[in-house]
Amino acid sequence: MIFVKSIKMDNLKSVLITGATGAIGKSIARLIAERDGYAITILARDEYKAQQTIEELKESSGNNFISYVMCDLSIKQEIINTANNWNGPLHVLINDAGVTPRRREETAEGIELQWATNVLGYFWMMKYFTPILENSAPARIVNIASYWAGGLDMNDMEFNHRHYNNDTAYRQSKQADRMLTVAFANSLKNKKVTVNVCHPGDVRSTLASNLGYGGHETPDQGAATPVWLATADELGGVTGKYFEHMRESSCSFGRNNEKAEKLYEICDQY
Repeated sequence: MIFVKSIKMDNLKSVLITGATGAIGKSIARLIAERDGYAITILARDEYKAQQTIEELKESSGNNFISYVMCDLSIKQEIINTANNWNGPLHVLINDAGVTPRRREETAEGIELQWATNVLGYFWMMKYFTPILENSAPARIVNIASYWAGGLDMNDMEFNHRHYNNDTAYRQSKQADRMLTVAFANSLKNKKVTVNVCHPGDVRSTLASNLGYGGHETPDQGAATPVWLATADELGGVTGKYFEHMRESSCSFGRNNEKAEKLYEICDQY
């Protein structure tokens, strides 16, 4: 079931953030909400967490233009419904949600959970919100990936034949996110919609803990680069790039356009 709290957003830039009930996503939402001229919508699958998060964000930021949408990012139809029910413009889409289950799990549709959430969730959000972003242009998509990326097996992305390891699954999902950023940037380059991707920082979080990592940066430090990509005027025409610590960084995954397009086609078949 999709539940949307409506807000009046006249003359405000509309921002949709996935994963905003988590450590980094919540900081991203708050740091943007603290700026003048932004309305924030968070997307979540746990309504209690969503309600608690927006109340916390309103209190800490002083911004009352904050709402939530209920949606499970691992389910394609829920994302389609969310896009179809969206009212008004969308100027910034930030894909931050991710999971790292320690055992191999599947969605109700039989898709391995990390692949469904961390990769297909990004893909479906970008695909089904593209018409809204185009109509709202200039607009931006910011994808949260990681420098901890690699090992993508395009013949066994769901670990049907390999032994499942959540770290391996996470690394390949972040490589895929960086590649899909390039594929979407190429397709939207003439639509005034930019698409960029970044490593947010090493922050202690549920996701990191499941991978066995600690984290030495604060959530606000982890949110700095995504917020910069979402709001900085000087990045208005930059697209298809990978960033770390608020600087563009070389991405070997993004240089292979042919492989990125192949991945796009694979994801589009789900």
